[in-house]
Amino acid sequence: MKRCVALLLVFLLISGIGVFAKDTVTVMGVWGGVELEAFEKVMETFEAATGIEVEFEGTRDLPTLLTTRIEAGNPPDIIVLTGLGLMNDLARDGVLVELSNVLDMDKFAEEYNPIWRELATYKDGLYGLYISADVKSLVWYNPKAFEANGYEIPKNWGELEAHSKKMIADGNIPWSVGMESGAASGWPGTDWIEDIMLRTAGPEVYDQWVNHDIPWTDARVKRAFEIFGNIVKDEAYTWGGPIAVNATNFNDAIAPLFMDPPQAFMHRQASFITSAIREANPGLVAGEDYDFFPFPPIEEKYGTPVLGAADMVSLLTEKQAAKQFMRFLATPGAQSIWVGELGKIGVNKRINPNVYPDELTAKMAAVLQDAIVFRFDGSDSMPGAVGSGAFWTGIVDYVNGEDLDSVLEYIEAVADETYTGGAATD
Repeated sequence: MKRCVALLLVFLLISGIGVFAKDTVTVMGVWGGVELEAFEKVMETFEAATGIEVEFEGTRDLPTLLTTRIEAGNPPDIIVLTGLGLMNDLARDGVLVELSNVLDMDKFAEEYNPIWRELATYKDGLYGLYISADVKSLVWYNPKAFEANGYEIPKNWGELEAHSKKMIADGNIPWSVGMESGAASGWPGTDWIEDIMLRTAGPEVYDQWVNHDIPWTDARVKRAFEIFGNIVKDEAYTWGGPIAVNATNFNDAIAPLFMDPPQAFMHRQASFITSAIREANPGLVAGEDYDFFPFPPIEEKYGTPVLGAADMVSLLTEKQAAKQFMRFLATPGAQSIWVGELGKIGVNKRINPNVYPDELTAKMAAVLQDAIVFRFDGSDSMPGAVGSGAFWTGIVDYVNGEDLDSVLEYIEAVADETYTGGAATD
C-alpha cells in the first residue's frame, strides 16, 4: 500500500491534481458490504496522497434522501448512480455539474471508449463518469455439481429448457433467484426481462421499449414477462418457489449452488456476483467451483446479445476538492484498486489486465469487449419513476401473483405520465 500511495502521489503531482489540501468531500451512494469496502480503499489511497478527507454516506433509498438534501440546500458533493434515468432527471433539473471542464477531456478520449461518454451525455453535456462495469448476460453454475449429475452447458433456450426438465426429473431444482434489495427490490427481475427482450424481440425493439416508443402492454413485452414467469413463478423451477424469490436477497441467491448437496444448479446474475461468492465461500476456486455460461439465445436470429450496466459518479457541487476526487476516479490507478478488489470490469482502457483477481474475471471482461450486440441496462436507461420505480415494483407484484396484464397496465400508466411525448402506441 505504501508503494501504491507513493506512485499515486507522483501521478497526482504530474497530472496537476492538488495534494495535501485541507478539505472534505462527501460521497452518497447505495453501496454496502464488499462494494463499500473496495471503494473505501480507493478513498483511503486518495486521502493518503492528497490530505483530502472523503466521507461516504450510504443509503438504500438514494432518490429520496438525495431529494431531501437538495431541497435543504445541503447536497452531497458526489453521488454514485447506477441508473441513467436518475442522471438524466438530475441533469435536466440543473442539479449536476457538467464535467467537460472538470476532467482532462483529451486524456478521457484516449482512455475511454466513446460509448461511455455517449451514455453519460445529456443534451450534449457530460454529466457522469463511469468507473466500473458489469456484464449481466451470465448464468452461473457449479461445474463440479454439473459434472457429477451429467448436466451440460446449454447452447440455446431449447437446450436450457430440456436440461431444466431433466434436473426436475432427477429431483433437483434448476434455478435459485432472489429479488430482495430493500427499497430497490425487484431490480434483478428487470435484468431477466431485458435479456429476454433482446433475445426474443431484438435490439431495435429493445431500444423502442426503453424509449417508450412501444407501450408496456405490447405483446412482445408481455411475452418476455411470461417467459420469465414460467421460471420464477413455478415452484419446481426455483428454490423455495415464488415466495423465496421475493424474500431472498440478491447477494444471497447464489448460495444454494454451493450447498452440500446443491439445492439449485443455476443462477442468473451480473459479473459483480463473484465478490459475494468469494466473501461467502473463500475456499472456492474460480473456474473450478464456480463458472458461467452466456444467457442462451432464444430466437436464433438475434443471437447472444450482451446486456451490461455500470457504476457512475456525478458531481453536484463546485468544490475544488470534489473535482480533484472526480479526476482521480477517472484514472486507471483508481479504477485498478476498485476492480481488483471487487472483480468488476474496468472502464478505463489502460487498466492492466493483471489487476483482475482471476482468469474468470478476465474472461468476463472479454465477453464485454467481444460483444457483437451490446445494450445498456434498460431499467437504468429509463426515467427514474419507471426504471427504478414502477418496473421494480411491477416485478415484485408479478412474482407475488398479480395479474400480468394489470402489472403491465400500471407500468404503462406511470410511463405515460413520465416520458416526454406521452403514451406510446402499438
